[in-house]
Amino acid sequence: MISPRSPLGAQGAARRRLLAMCAASLVACPALAQEWPAGKLITYVVPYPAGGGTDVLGRNIAQRLGPALGTNVIVDNKPGATGTIGAAFVARAQPDGLTLLGTTIGPQAIAPHLLGKLPYDPIAGFEPVITLGTIPHILVAGVAQPFATVGELVAAAKARPGELAYASGGNGTILQMQAELLQQQSGARFIHVPYKGDTPALQDTLGGQVQFMFAPAAAALPHIQAGKLRALAVTSAARLPALPQVPTMAEAGFKDFVVEQWHAVFAPAKTPAATVQRLNAEIGKVLKDPAITALAEKLGITLAGGTPRQLGDLQKADSAKWAKVIRDGNIKAD
Repeated sequence: MISPRSPLGAQGAARRRLLAMCAASLVACPALAQEWPAGKLITYVVPYPAGGGTDVLGRNIAQRLGPALGTNVIVDNKPGATGTIGAAFVARAQPDGLTLLGTTIGPQAIAPHLLGKLPYDPIAGFEPVITLGTIPHILVAGVAQPFATVGELVAAAKARPGELAYASGGNGTILQMQAELLQQQSGARFIHVPYKGDTPALQDTLGGQVQFMFAPAAAALPHIQAGKLRALAVTSAARLPALPQVPTMAEAGFKDFVVEQWHAVFAPAKTPAATVQRLNAEIGKVLKDPAITALAEKLGITLAGGTPRQLGDLQKADSAKWAKVIRDGNIKAD
């Protein structure tokens, strides 16, 4: 029998104390880092096609997360049904930290209220890990349109009920939801013209086939700066540094209109808290990598980070917000 006073006994006691401290603090200690995930492959599911912003960001994070965890992280694209197919896959996965979901506000806070019964619960079915970043939007109109402010747009729509059309990247997208929110807050009536993606929607806004749209900042900025689009307002809480002269929606007279699309990582429900905290810590470090910072700027993403609880609170707040907009507008998924 090894005495607690012997060197071997002392080492064992010290290791037990280290384990206890790690469990108590819910973080992985450096001495034990190699024990999780023990070299097992991690799958990072992106519920959208390859090549999009969510996919590009996810692949760059996965490339750096693997070495930090002593394993490999592969990206698996599972697109379809506005991102809910990939979300359902992760919700069914084992809660062992080896399957992650790199997703957006759509499948986790909007689509569930549009698509009826889903094979997963967007809140109870997941453990929030970390918010990767947010994307502000800009309310834009073609330069040939006869309005230069949000107020003038609303007045034009009220003068011609049901005639002014707005574009979106598809039914159930955050771009549609913002226009619906503006419609409900202003009392104006618009026509929704959904496209298969943000790019064709933006092209038809430029061409005047539709009168306006809420567009991702990175996509709209070059056209605004080139004088081909008119920026009426931004949906962020503060003015954008690139457009200091453009007011926020609040400054334009619409309170409670801070809307930003977020990118985040989730794990299946019941994933151990220590595992979630380790993932949060390592991805948080990745977000500070200069290469990721440069990529985010290119994609128009403001990197966030933060705790799992902060992501959970954000998801719940947005889910409640868009559920009300969808219910009040009697919005259906076509």
